[in-house]
Amino acid sequence: MRHCVAALVLTGFRITMAGAATPDLAPIQSGLDYHSFANIEQFRVTHLELDLRVDPFFKTLRGMVGLKIKRLDPNATELILDTRDLNVSDVTIKAQDVLGATAKSETTWVSRPFHFQKKDPILGSALVIELPPSQKTTLFVRIDYETSPTAPALQWVGASQTAGKHTGFFFTQNEPIGARSWIPLQDTPQVRVTYTATIHTSADVLAVMSAKNDPNAKRNGIYTFDMPEAIPSYLIALAVGDFQFKATGPRTGVYAEKSVLKAAAKEFADTESMIETSEKLFGPYRWDRYDILVLPPSYPVGGMENPRLSFITPTVIAGDKSLVSVIAHELAHSWSGNLVSNATWRDLWLNEGFTDYLESRIINAVYGEKREMMERVLGLRALKDNLATLKPADQVLAIDLRDRDPDEVFSDVPYEKGRLFLTYLDAKFGRERFDAFLRSYFDHFAFKSITTEQFVGYLQENLLDRYPGIVTPIQVTAWVSGPGIPQDAVLPTSTEFAPVDQARVDWLGGKLTSKELKLTSAGWAAQQWLYFLNNMPARLSTSQMADLDQTCAFSRTPNAEIGHSWFLLVIRNQYQPSYVRLEQYLETIGRRKLVTPLYVELMKTPGGAVQAKRVYALARAGYHPETVAAIDAIVNPKSEESDD
Repeated sequence: MRHCVAALVLTGFRITMAGAATPDLAPIQSGLDYHSFANIEQFRVTHLELDLRVDPFFKTLRGMVGLKIKRLDPNATELILDTRDLNVSDVTIKAQDVLGATAKSETTWVSRPFHFQKKDPILGSALVIELPPSQKTTLFVRIDYETSPTAPALQWVGASQTAGKHTGFFFTQNEPIGARSWIPLQDTPQVRVTYTATIHTSADVLAVMSAKNDPNAKRNGIYTFDMPEAIPSYLIALAVGDFQFKATGPRTGVYAEKSVLKAAAKEFADTESMIETSEKLFGPYRWDRYDILVLPPSYPVGGMENPRLSFITPTVIAGDKSLVSVIAHELAHSWSGNLVSNATWRDLWLNEGFTDYLESRIINAVYGEKREMMERVLGLRALKDNLATLKPADQVLAIDLRDRDPDEVFSDVPYEKGRLFLTYLDAKFGRERFDAFLRSYFDHFAFKSITTEQFVGYLQENLLDRYPGIVTPIQVTAWVSGPGIPQDAVLPTSTEFAPVDQARVDWLGGKLTSKELKLTSAGWAAQQWLYFLNNMPARLSTSQMADLDQTCAFSRTPNAEIGHSWFLLVIRNQYQPSYVRLEQYLETIGRRKLVTPLYVELMKTPGGAVQAKRVYALARAGYHPETVAAIDAIVNPKSEESDD
């Protein structure tokens, strides 16, 4: 803090927000994307035209992308794009852009020289395309290419790993820098593009994208899409599978495999109400429709906010709407993230912190304050646990990710600490003032990608300066650039957990039998059960574990979050009767948040390590590459591999 305050006095507020220098690195340059090769100051892609064939046998996409490019530097003759393991067969541009008036036809294309630069293990390879000198401000470049079977953004799910068990499933997961592994493009969130696409598949499956989807589309193997709003590359999404559609409202619906469609539609029936609530709070919904695609169990995250079509894990379907905060979160991204995006991955908290805050507001309006506060308390607990494992430099909102995989930004910090910061501003300035600020913020930066510094400048001008003496620049700096949770944070509390604490104490002390516990907890919400399990002592007796499971059936719970908390206790106490269900859980769920901690816990004992390796060997093929990378590092660390 002392360093931040000194910098504030000497150099001014905005300069401080750019981040302090480390002993080995110069100060961060705000707005510079350290995870992209693209020369966006010379050329800017404004539109993509995709024509791709999906080949599940070879696990590739092949075809072409056409890029509409604005030339910003008239002297620039090299276009640099981001790629990862792409096989590019040809690069062409319109003949008029080479030959000018001597070109015979506007539809004639001429090949151009290109080459790949040396591959970076994190960023992939820069594709350099030589362009002729030209005074034209708009260029059209076509790239013919094929993806790699191991492209990290592409997941090929075998028929046996789907709900229906008879047709495979394919989907993309770009965030943060996976788009370059299936499209050669400027893979930085600073660049926003519109796109059109033609996707070729077999005739027995359906294709959908983060674009205009026709709920009544017929299966014919050729699907066309249009995305008229400009979005960052990480939000371009494609999925192909044997799924059907069911409407849940006039502008909402669910795509899912037939066997889960009815349950999914019932679980997400409140989506239309969530949109109406959000519009009253944050301004108009600007994406026409909001549909949900339920992914196979291997999906590595809870949800992905692909505009117009959120991708959602099936682990959210609990049967009682207890986990639909994930839907509220992805919907909230329609304002914070999709409408106003982070300019670089250092600025992710502008997406996720805002979205967590908006999610809380939606949950409060639709399900009540008690539900909101319970979920916020659970989120705070997760943040504190996460902070205990992070070095101070990684506890800040505007994190330094230079020379690191940008995936490392996805801790609880940008989410939960970001939510606390917005809650702090809400409490300080009052709900009416803060809501007006939010709506003006979304309007002002609509369809733009911004930096932390831009947000802070807007905050200073439209809230701090407008209502002086409430929050100071130093306090903002403490939130954005300081580690941990500031002392003046407004922390959530919930009276709903007091009876849970008492019941746990009484049960542990023998004053309450398991049957009496079941009667006492008859009205508990899922969040209370999570709190009950997450605050158990690490060690329980075998009889205590047996009583709990026999009475409450935790091993068979349909709630994946409760199952996760229970199986952590199972591993810690080596409760063998639940090991079969534990292994089934690990083999059928690929969501990193749920399975990674279980592998970590198993690896703490020799017997658990043997089990972890055995189960992982069976489950690995069904996991997404992101999950594989995370579990490989736990179960098969490099130190062991190098000893073999």
